[in-house]
Amino acid sequence: MINKSLLKEHQKMDSSLNLEYNNVCDLLSAKVKENNEKVFLICPGKDNDQFTYSEFKAIVDQTSKFLIQSGLKKNDKISLIFHNSPEFLILYFAGLSCGLTIVPINPDLSSREIKYIIEDSDSKHVFYNYTLESKIDSIGNNLTDVILIKTRTIKELISSTSNKINFEQNKTSLYDTAVIIYTSGTTGNPKGVLYSHRSNLIHSMGTAGGDMFDLRANDSFLLIVPMFHANSWGLSFSVPMLGGKMVLPGPYMDGKSICEIIQAESCNKTCAVPTVMTSLIDYLDANDLQIPSLIETYVGGSAVPRSMIEGFEDRYDVDVIHGWGMTELNPVGVFSRPLPFMGELNFEQRMEIRCKQGRPPFGLEIKIVDDEGNSLPHDGVAFGKLMVRGPWVVERYYKAKESALDSEGWFDTGDVSTIDKHGFMQITDRAKDIIKSGGEWISSVDIENTAVGHPEVQIAACLGVKHVKWEERPLLIAVKKEGCDPSKASILDIISSEHAKWQLPDDVVFIDEMPLTATGKIDKKPLRIKYENYLMEE
Repeated sequence: MINKSLLKEHQKMDSSLNLEYNNVCDLLSAKVKENNEKVFLICPGKDNDQFTYSEFKAIVDQTSKFLIQSGLKKNDKISLIFHNSPEFLILYFAGLSCGLTIVPINPDLSSREIKYIIEDSDSKHVFYNYTLESKIDSIGNNLTDVILIKTRTIKELISSTSNKINFEQNKTSLYDTAVIIYTSGTTGNPKGVLYSHRSNLIHSMGTAGGDMFDLRANDSFLLIVPMFHANSWGLSFSVPMLGGKMVLPGPYMDGKSICEIIQAESCNKTCAVPTVMTSLIDYLDANDLQIPSLIETYVGGSAVPRSMIEGFEDRYDVDVIHGWGMTELNPVGVFSRPLPFMGELNFEQRMEIRCKQGRPPFGLEIKIVDDEGNSLPHDGVAFGKLMVRGPWVVERYYKAKESALDSEGWFDTGDVSTIDKHGFMQITDRAKDIIKSGGEWISSVDIENTAVGHPEVQIAACLGVKHVKWEERPLLIAVKKEGCDPSKASILDIISSEHAKWQLPDDVVFIDEMPLTATGKIDKKPLRIKYENYLMEE
């Protein structure tokens, strides 16, 4: 969904680039011809599911026919509620290949949040893993004109599909909407980010290059980051585009399981949030084990601890590549691959740069501006609002009337950053009042609004404070109503009724008076200073 003038610009560019594919599924079809019997997908933790390129393409085609037989038409939306699994990926490719719009949903969200996304996206069908039956069925009781389809295996799902159905009737164009990813907001309900087949295609090509994921046909890529996150499904397209093998861990995310999968499948690359990689290195250290096949791990979602970079490189000869992105960027924004000049620097100087989020790939631009919109120097000292522009940056949110871009095509990320003379960007603060814990966004405003729903709470502030394992966790600061004495448990019970378990504050602290700004808003600055290390002191 882009405006007409922007569409004309894109069409002109695409003509000059000679883009011959209509979607990423066309890329998969091209690779099947080259890699017919090569293993494309394996999930050791789930019945050892395995598909060659030709087997995967065949089951995708059959699933596409099933979707059409189910009454779905081009541009209809379908929600997918799964953890990383072959079922998710097959439905993903099948839906895209027959012109549907995919809406991935985090299965660990609360029932209220899942229901909102299903309804807001106008999903016609909801496919979900059978282990989520009780949760999804309870949601379904409050939905209208939505068909729920419980899925154990794809083969079971498509067993009655007619081979006479022709899904070519739903042939897509580059400019059709392919995916809607919902991202957490700071003011309540999440917003849907629209991606066209074009943005997926260009993003896949851009991020596969040497300065980014450096993907190759002989890669065995362990995809740990959840597929309902934008940073994972981008790789779901890039890996097959180069003819590599993709490995899914299933529900097994502990250090021992990850280690065993890497060893069994000779994984040479992986992508995960810092907490997962911390559990892996802790397991390796404790058991004196090695993972010689692994050469690189890409880590994002939250800041990468320096100790992790040093530990993997010194003890296991694994390069840790720091990265940053967001759903609105499809999702890759920057990568921290070293540049040649860094070889001349001493250890401390190199580490200072490697701990930064990184540089943008070809085609993506970044800049920092002051509050008046004036560009600031890239000197590593000046800091300002981080702006991004490029061919896979969101143009507008789902159902939004206004573009998310300014008049020159720049998107305001909501982050505050510096950029040095070599182009390395570093996040220094978040303009958006949002908490990032273990790679997951938590809206502090949502938590606060729910907390003050307690009849004995006058006002509440939710902060992101330091945590040993999760980098950052929510802490609730509350003021009691006069004459009342609410318990911590009763407040957390209220919050748990509206939010997922991992979104709950780790503790509730009662204070006598909430600090306020001159305009009457909660002043979180003194609270952050006072309670910054609160959970570290336990």
